[in-house]
Amino acid sequence: MLLWLLNHFSTFTLAVVTVGGTVVVAVTGSVLLRRRYPSLAKGEHNDMVGVTLGMFGAIYGIILAFVIVTLWTQLESTETIVATEATDVSLIARDAAAFPTPVHARLDAALGNYVHAVVEQQWPQMRVGRPSYEATAGKLQSVYDVLQAYEPKATREQVFYEQAVDHVNDVASQRRARLTMAEQQLPPLLQILAFGGAVVLIPLTFLYGMRKLRIQILFVASVAALIGFSLLLVFVLDRPFAGDLSVSPAPFRQGALAPYWTR
Repeated sequence: MLLWLLNHFSTFTLAVVTVGGTVVVAVTGSVLLRRRYPSLAKGEHNDMVGVTLGMFGAIYGIILAFVIVTLWTQLESTETIVATEATDVSLIARDAAAFPTPVHARLDAALGNYVHAVVEQQWPQMRVGRPSYEATAGKLQSVYDVLQAYEPKATREQVFYEQAVDHVNDVASQRRARLTMAEQQLPPLLQILAFGGAVVLIPLTFLYGMRKLRIQILFVASVAALIGFSLLLVFVLDRPFAGDLSVSPAPFRQGALAPYWTR
């Protein structure tokens, strides 16, 4: 359900729904509780409520900060993995120019098939959280097959051959890391802490009484908006290959790999 929302609605739309919905619920709850218990406006329990809000707010803030930083770091790591994999593929394409024409042509075709499989087959699967190892396994094996069938003769060919083999191994490693990241999500315990904390903290603001209703609404709405925006960040960053902020397959279309998309 969360992946479907990320892939079918813009971040702006999700922000309006998440932040706006949190604010509306919080303000409505505060006004209803104030009408039900008019004595809250006198602020008789503000000292106790203030201490409790401060303590819970500090703990919840630390939890949210930890979760958001972790997810942002995960997103950056995923971008690095994708860029590294694409770079290794482009280096193989450059190394192949040192091989005889028939070998170069076969290796070039195998690399082109792999790049297209990554972008056109594997990427849509990763966006919905169901990455398939088989989508590119055969294409990568074809690259291995071309290199394994070739016996370099000249010293120059041997040097580029060894580099190409090293890069293919790196591609296999980065590919596995990329697919692993596509399956990653926030552990259930942290999800409970992040979203459950909001359920606890926002109602506490209802108990902090102020004589003027407008001031209390402003106070409750501000806290709710901040929490709603933080939860939006958690929601958007949790899946690195889904939504507007997702990792792009652009590195597989640029540089030395661009010719594979113009043939």
